Amino acid sequence: MNRDLASEPDQKHEFFMRMALREAERAREDDEVPVGAVVVCSGEVVAVAHNQREALHDPTAHAEMIAITQAAAALASWRLKDCTLYVTLEPCLMCAGAIVQARVPQVVFGAVDPKGGAVCSLYELLGDDRLNHSAQVTGGVLAEECGEILKQFFRARR
Repeated sequence: MNRDLASEPDQKHEFFMRMALREAERAREDDEVPVGAVVVCSGEVVAVAHNQREALHDPTAHAEMIAITQAAAALASWRLKDCTLYVTLEPCLMCAGAIVQARVPQVVFGAVDPKGGAVCSLYELLGDDRLNHSAQVTGGVLAEECGEILKQFFRARR
């Protein structure tokens, strides 16, 4: 896997990650786990989403899953071949599987998820050469801010 834990993230990544953070804030306001996602194709935002598992009573309603579905609809194609997925938290196994299935070539995430991450923490699904697709991954973009919103959310629930 081409994995880069961003030491000097470029401004474009920070710009779109801030957009994903605004979505995470919307999730928190809705009493959802605050994770946000944005899909950018050829420089254009085609999807923005946040977790909606509680609102939709759907265990698959993660920010990434909703954003991928929105992007596929906007592009009228399930192949998101010219897209970058920005997400505030390292994708889980389900979301990483959807990234592979959608052929997303680039994933940029904020905070690592040591208990459920499937990109670099528990698994490295997006770099597994046994699969028919891999993605370039950049992690750690605005990691502190992305992690802090999650910490605050869970602290308030205890």
